[in-house]
Amino acid sequence: MLFHHIRPSLTKYVLIWSMLLLLCTLLAGCDSSDARGQKTYKAVHAKAMATPAVPYKRPDNLLEALALPPSTWVDSVFKTLTPEERIAQLIIIEAFSNKGKKYEADVLNLIQKYKVGGIIFFQGGPVRQAKLTNRFQAASKVPLMIAMDAETGVGMRLDSTMQYPFQQMLGAIQDNGLIYAMGAEVAEEFKRLGMHINFAPVADINNNPNNPIISYRAFGEDRQDVTAKSLAYMQGMQENGIIAVAKHFPGHGDTNIDSHYDLPVIPFNRQRLDSLELYPFRELIKYGLGGMMVGHMHLPQLDSTKNLPSTLSKPIVTDLLRDELKYNGLIFTDAMVMKGVTKYFKPGEAEARALIAGNDVLERLNSVPKAIQAVKLAIANGEISQQEIDRRCKRILAAKQWLGLHTYKPIPLPNLHTDLNPSVAHETNKHLAEASLTVLRNQKRMLPLRTRRKARIATLSVGAVRPTAFQKYTSQLTTTKNFTIRRKASIKYARKLAKQLAGYDVVLVALYGPDMRPSTSLGYGKPVKDLVVQLAKSNKAAIVLFDNAYTLNQFPGIEKSRALVVAYQPQVIVQQSAAKLLFGYLPARGQLPVTVNKHFVYGDGIIKNKPLHISLTSTKHPVSAASVRIP
Repeated sequence: MLFHHIRPSLTKYVLIWSMLLLLCTLLAGCDSSDARGQKTYKAVHAKAMATPAVPYKRPDNLLEALALPPSTWVDSVFKTLTPEERIAQLIIIEAFSNKGKKYEADVLNLIQKYKVGGIIFFQGGPVRQAKLTNRFQAASKVPLMIAMDAETGVGMRLDSTMQYPFQQMLGAIQDNGLIYAMGAEVAEEFKRLGMHINFAPVADINNNPNNPIISYRAFGEDRQDVTAKSLAYMQGMQENGIIAVAKHFPGHGDTNIDSHYDLPVIPFNRQRLDSLELYPFRELIKYGLGGMMVGHMHLPQLDSTKNLPSTLSKPIVTDLLRDELKYNGLIFTDAMVMKGVTKYFKPGEAEARALIAGNDVLERLNSVPKAIQAVKLAIANGEISQQEIDRRCKRILAAKQWLGLHTYKPIPLPNLHTDLNPSVAHETNKHLAEASLTVLRNQKRMLPLRTRRKARIATLSVGAVRPTAFQKYTSQLTTTKNFTIRRKASIKYARKLAKQLAGYDVVLVALYGPDMRPSTSLGYGKPVKDLVVQLAKSNKAAIVLFDNAYTLNQFPGIEKSRALVVAYQPQVIVQQSAAKLLFGYLPARGQLPVTVNKHFVYGDGIIKNKPLHISLTSTKHPVSAASVRIP
């Protein structure tokens, strides 16, 4: 009875407990399912990470790499980037290794805060730059592309490194294989410093002697020569793993305005541009040019928009370069800090317009945050799409993978200085110097110098304050008396020196500019100019110009020189080579790459194919009347 009495209550509790147990089981099942799900996700993710991706097979050249579908690495890196960071990947900022800790911290902040795509290094030192590169790379979310504007190699920007010739000097060389060798050496030095992009060669045709910005930076005025030499330099770099960037599209050679300070106007019609300015760029494209830099110039025949630089012109960047010329490499702007663009467009607006025009990479900005905000506004306004930004970002990442940045390793610092100054580089520089020397005058066969045993020889370095390398080396070849005169010497001093030199049988005159790099003006005062011309007319002077060939125009009457040699630059190896040429130890092989005036025109150069076969093993070689003339 009792049992029957309590059964309903028991049944009730059993049902309640059963329901509780079932609920607990269900809850436990849910928890177990979630835990198993997380374990499964982790296992799958770990398996995916452990499973090697398809090995990256590096294409033969950058253009092939850019044409391929995005790789696993490119896709995976791209997915980690926010829309703003994808814009930033299209930006290269400047950096110097000689501006101190605060400056370096500012650069580091831009890298960490905005995730910029790369750096262009300027002045400094190789060890300092290598340390900075390692520091910047370690702090960067995505490995950085490292660039340099190094037309003459890293020595153009860094101390204690190799300085190769500027392109006008290379333009005098008839053997383009030497220029290829230089490009290959430049590439090795770039790679040793962890760099990837060189803004060279200059493919502009300089046919305007008054050009203030291209001038000696160009190979010359002949489109075939400029193209052949640009191609040799490009291939030397690119076949050794460095991206060459030809400049300044669509051609900066025929202007008298420097785009660093104003906006040049190139007024020529399309027929002229096709036949001259565009020719080298079109040919380089055919041979696989990796990068193209668009210059800041206004070309009203290509885009009539008032005061619009070519960098910001869609008809020039996209319609002409990308579509008509079928260029598929990376398109870089010239520095966005230059007056050629900032005179008419504000920072930010200029960068947005440059991307809208079709450039892939913005170089050297006034303000990274202003640029990013302006591009975001352009996207919001429908002027450019995020999809287009994404596409260009993936191209940059593909270029980074082709450069090996997907397996980035820090730059090793030991032996850096030695590795950047190898003997093969010095030998290359020597061959370049010897092959470029251009003999413009050799009246009465003055060269090679054949002096009498008792002849008195003087050397005069104009624009110097102490004996130069040319004078020191000449003194090893024969007995000389050395003189110098400053560029702004007084008329009294110039006249006194002229009287002293009148007592010598031969005067070897070396002309120098104000700097180690060539100049557009030697900066000589009138008394010094008059002295040079007086010596040129004396019938006993051999004059050597260690500067820009165009500066011959600063000496009316110099065409009357008995012997006149253009050596283009004042590097020590060039000065030594010039001395050897004067005394017949080297052949004359260079030809003038530009027309200076009616007296000195493109192609001039007295070629002597064979030197005197005289040993230079001893330190003193008196040259006597027994010397043999060069055939």
